[in-house]
Amino acid sequence: MPREIIRHNAIYMQVADQLAQAIKEGEYEAGSQLPSETELMKAYGISRPTARSAVSELRNMGLVESRHGRGTFVRPKTAPTSALARTITQSGKAYGVPDLVEKEQPGVTRVHILGTHAELLQRREEDAADAFSADHLMTDPDTGARISHRVIIPLDVASEAPALAETPDAPIADLYAHLAKAGHTLTWQEFVTARTPLPDEREVLGLTDASPILITYRVTYGTDDRPLMCEELHTAASRSRLVYRITPEKAPAKRPRQPKS
Repeated sequence: MPREIIRHNAIYMQVADQLAQAIKEGEYEAGSQLPSETELMKAYGISRPTARSAVSELRNMGLVESRHGRGTFVRPKTAPTSALARTITQSGKAYGVPDLVEKEQPGVTRVHILGTHAELLQRREEDAADAFSADHLMTDPDTGARISHRVIIPLDVASEAPALAETPDAPIADLYAHLAKAGHTLTWQEFVTARTPLPDEREVLGLTDASPILITYRVTYGTDDRPLMCEELHTAASRSRLVYRITPEKAPAKRPRQPKS
C-alpha cells in the first residue's frame, strides 16, 4: 500500500522531506543505497518524474550523491563543510584576501569577453573585446575542498596597468594592488548563483555526482564605477558556505519631490 502523502505542497518536496527525515533518524545510514526510482514510485504512489525530482532535491540538500550506473547513496554525516571567507582587507594600497592553496600552476589564455562576463564588465559581445583569462585551481586548507577560480582582465584595463599584462595569473590581492597603483579607487560587488555542473566542471572539482555547484562573480570597479575585472569562483554547493563581513553604507539621499504643475 502506498505511503500517505498530504497534498498541500509540491509532491516531490513532500517525498524529499520524508526521505530526509528517514536519513536523519538513521533508517538510511551513511553509505547505504537509497531506493531506486521504481521503488520510490511504488512506495509513495508517484510518477517517475516526481521520484526523480525528489532525489534531485535530496542532492540539493547535500544528503545524497548519485553514482553513475550504481544508484543514489547517503552521504557521510561528517563530510566537512568549507566556510569560504569572501572579505577583502586593505592597508594603504595593499590588499588582503583569505588564503587558499594553489593546487597547480595557473593557466593564462586570451579570450573574447562573452556571456555573463560581458554583461558584468559592461561590454557588448558584438564588439569582440579581448581579455586575459587566468585559471586557478585552489583548495581550502582546512577541508581540502577544490575551488576553481577564473580572473577575466580586459586588455584595455591591462594596458593601463602594465603589471596586469605581465602577470595576469598573479595572486588576486596583487592584481588589486596593481589597479590601485594605476590610480583607481576600488570597490567590489559580488553576484552568487548555483546550477548543475558540466562534465568537465565535475572532473575539475572532484565531484562524484551532479549536485549543484556554487558560483560567485566578483566585479572590481574603479574610478566612476567602471568595471575593471571579473572573478568567477566555482565550488561544490553542498559542501561550502560563503562568509561575508557586511559594512553598512550611507543610504542614498532622497530626491525632493517636484511640485506638481
